[in-house]
Amino acid sequence: MTLQEKIIKLKKEKNAVILAHYYQETAIQDVADYVGDSLGLSQQAAKTNADIIVFAGVHFMAETAKILSPNKTVVLPDLKAGCSLADSCPADAFENFVKAHPNHTVITYVNCSAQVKALTDIVCTSSNALKIVTSIPKDKPIIFAPDRNLGKYIIKQTGRDMLLWDGSCVVHEAFSIEKLLNLHKKYPNYVIIAHPESEEHILKVATYVGSTSGMINYVKAHQDKSFIVATEAGILYKMQQEVPNTELVPAPAKEDNTCACSECAFMKVNTLQKLYDCLLNESPQIKVPKAIREKALIPINRMLELSK
Repeated sequence: MTLQEKIIKLKKEKNAVILAHYYQETAIQDVADYVGDSLGLSQQAAKTNADIIVFAGVHFMAETAKILSPNKTVVLPDLKAGCSLADSCPADAFENFVKAHPNHTVITYVNCSAQVKALTDIVCTSSNALKIVTSIPKDKPIIFAPDRNLGKYIIKQTGRDMLLWDGSCVVHEAFSIEKLLNLHKKYPNYVIIAHPESEEHILKVATYVGSTSGMINYVKAHQDKSFIVATEAGILYKMQQEVPNTELVPAPAKEDNTCACSECAFMKVNTLQKLYDCLLNESPQIKVPKAIREKALIPINRMLELSK
C-alpha cells in the first residue's frame, strides 16, 4: 500500500476526518476530506461526527477545532506548524492593550492563539471580516487584531476608524511590488488577485482582493481570464483543479527562490508521513484549558452565527 492508501484505510478504521488548509502540500490536500480556508475549516470542525480530527494546517487552526469540539481528539501532524501572524500577538501584551482601551469592541482575526480569542468579543476570518466589522454599531469603537494589513484594508472598505494591533504575516509581506509590476509587464493581460493580508501597495494594483476561498471563486467566475495570484503558493494546486484551462502565475517574492513565489514555512512543516504518524499514534494532541476554551468559544460562535 502507498502511504496515501494507508492513511485512507486508517482514517476509516478510526472514524477520523482530515481537514487541510489550501496552503498544505499537494499530497496532503489529496487525502483530505475537506480542503478550505480558515472559515470553511472552522465550519467543518464544528459539524463533523468523527471521533478524531486530523488538522493539516497550523496550530491556531487546530486549537479552533478543539475549542469547537472539546470531546473529540484533535491532532496536528507537527506542533512546530505555527504562524508568524499569531506569534506577533502575545496574549499578555494583547490583554494589556485591550485594558488600555476600554469600551472598545474587540475583533480578532482567526489567526491568533486561543488565549487571544478568549480576550475577544467576536472572531473573524478574511472571508467574513467586512461583514463582521459592519455588524458593529457605527458609534462603537473597535480594536482589530492582529493583522494590520487586513485592518487597513477593512478601514478603507468600510470607513470605520479602528484601532489596529501592529501584527502581520511574513508570507503576505514577502511579495515584491517591483517584481510584481515587472511580471505584469510580461503578462499585461493577466489579472492580479491578492489576499488582504498583503501590504497596501500590493492591494492597490490588484483587481480583486479576497480570502483564499474568495480568490478561488473569483477565478472560477472568470475562467476566460488569466491570473497573477498574490497569496501563499499552495493555493495554486486547488485553484488549478477548479479551473484546469486557466493560466495561473504565482506572484513573485522579494527573495529569489526556485518558484519565484512565496511559501509559508510553517504550513510546509507538515508532511504526509507526519500526518500518517499522528493519526496512527493519535499524537501530538491539541489541548486547550477549559477556562480558555469556554471564553474563546463565545466569539467563535458569534462569528459562525453571522456567517450562516
